[in-house]
Amino acid sequence: MMEHFQINNYDFITTSNKNAKFVFSTAKGDLNFNINEKCGKYNLLRLKEWFDINEVGYLNQIHSSLIYDYDNKVYEGDALITDKRKTAIGVFTADCVPVLIYDKKIDVIAAVHSGWKGTISGIVINTINKMKKDYNCCASDLVVCIGPHNRLCCYEVGEELIDLFNENELFKNKDIIINNKLDLEKCIIEQLLSAGVLRENIESIKICTFCDENIPLHSYRKQKQQSGRLFSFIYLV
Repeated sequence: MMEHFQINNYDFITTSNKNAKFVFSTAKGDLNFNINEKCGKYNLLRLKEWFDINEVGYLNQIHSSLIYDYDNKVYEGDALITDKRKTAIGVFTADCVPVLIYDKKIDVIAAVHSGWKGTISGIVINTINKMKKDYNCCASDLVVCIGPHNRLCCYEVGEELIDLFNENELFKNKDIIINNKLDLEKCIIEQLLSAGVLRENIESIKICTFCDENIPLHSYRKQKQQSGRLFSFIYLV
């Protein structure tokens, strides 16, 4: 069940599963996690107090398929994995898709940034494979939550990108393109299923960063250079 956690003038969307907490920031109160700005780094530090956690892990994101086991360092990449308790790991977005993953049997978590480049390169599948390899995770034990992003209703793309996705064997005959708009969430769900994640263990916030009128969100496509960044993170209590 999705809930709203409010502190000061800020609002977070949260959900829980056993020992894991999934958290998605909003732009209410102009909350911004852009690490290229002082306020972004400061707000990351404030998460420790707000959520009673010891560390906050993140990456310098580069739209890659690079995945790391969290070790307190900041790398260039787009997915993090850890089994440390009270340690939040997260990704920054402003239209791309945040994917939070939890192994409910052995308490391992991952945070993935999956824009179109990450999706076509299979970063979610690669993250699950690394969870299996490094932590002995089992795909059927994974719970996944997909956060706010530029959804099918608004994510218009060009012919070159349409061809790229339509040529992918996993997405053929899956209706991922409708009226020149790309359904990245559907692509990611197909990838999760192909990796062995159970459909009933995949949940979506179902909020569009571009057009949702009920919750203030950051959207690069909508706000251009003025856009801030959302931070989607997961931690073990």
